[in-house]
Amino acid sequence: MLTRMTGLLAATLLCLTSASAQEPARAFDPSTLKGPAKGVPNDVLVLGTPHLSQLSASFQPSGVRLLNQRLLAWNPRIIAIESRSGPQCAFMRQFPSRYKDTVESYCRWDPAPARAATGLDVPAATAEIDRLLANWPADPSASQRRHLAAVFLAGGEPVSGLVQWLRLPEAEQHAGDGLDATLVSALEKLRQRRSEDTLIAAPLAAALGLERVVSMDDQTASAVDLSDAEQKAFGDAITKAWNNPANAKRKQMDALLYDRIGDADGVLALYRALNDPSQARLIFDSDFGAALEEGSPQQFGRSYVTYWETRNLRMASNIREAIGVAPGSRTLVIVGASHKWYLEHYLNQMHDVRIVSSDKVLR
Repeated sequence: MLTRMTGLLAATLLCLTSASAQEPARAFDPSTLKGPAKGVPNDVLVLGTPHLSQLSASFQPSGVRLLNQRLLAWNPRIIAIESRSGPQCAFMRQFPSRYKDTVESYCRWDPAPARAATGLDVPAATAEIDRLLANWPADPSASQRRHLAAVFLAGGEPVSGLVQWLRLPEAEQHAGDGLDATLVSALEKLRQRRSEDTLIAAPLAAALGLERVVSMDDQTASAVDLSDAEQKAFGDAITKAWNNPANAKRKQMDALLYDRIGDADGVLALYRALNDPSQARLIFDSDFGAALEEGSPQQFGRSYVTYWETRNLRMASNIREAIGVAPGSRTLVIVGASHKWYLEHYLNQMHDVRIVSSDKVLR
């Protein structure tokens, strides 16, 4: 009897094993395994933005008023911006053979005046920022804020320096505590700049009581050294790829939207349109998808897409790292509109990240 039961059990197991082998393996998808089951989630809103410095003169800084009101009401506790961190720029400056052009284009903040004023180079200033914020009082003095602003400038984080400057009462916005006249002038010039960092991120951070913003962009994928002739051929190939019906449609839609940026309602309408899900495929078809299929012998389009995907992945990792410092926080990511859909998808793969629809915030 025991022998017969053992035989039946073995046969059953064989059938189960055979059936299991015939079933296709289920793909592992981190985005379906969200957690923790208890606790406040890490909500992330990725806001696609035009680069405000490139808008026509009809756009005025007051045009972001309605947009900022909605973002303020959402109450993020972390704000990440499309800017290179001080440590990354310091790293790239050590490798001019690879990053000379990249530094000239993307690391325009010169920390040298702040180093002269504070005695801190970028690594030392970065360590001092960490030390100060780890022991930051609930009600810091104006002197402490001026000092922290100076250290942010020395650390290559000018937008965070501006946050501290904006948090000071107007009467306390003066030189002292590491801020000399040169740095005060730099902060005031930064304050007047027409950019999403200075018109949206820094004022929001100050109004929300935040101490800094997170510089999350990454340009270390820009490491290919091309000759002048190769750079021209590269540009010609990508420009040719961009000459397509999807790009024509995109330009036509943009023209209608950008005609309305003279007031706050028009600016808000622009942001709603740029963050509409229908933009995702249109951007791909007009830009990266077209580049992927361009036919140059050097396959320049594939190199371009490599750079684009690598940059977005590194952005996503920087954002994810920042979220982990304060679990259960809302994070606002302000980034060029073409990055939005990539960052949403990459971040959604994270177990402890939940993407918030911008439609709900911008309505």
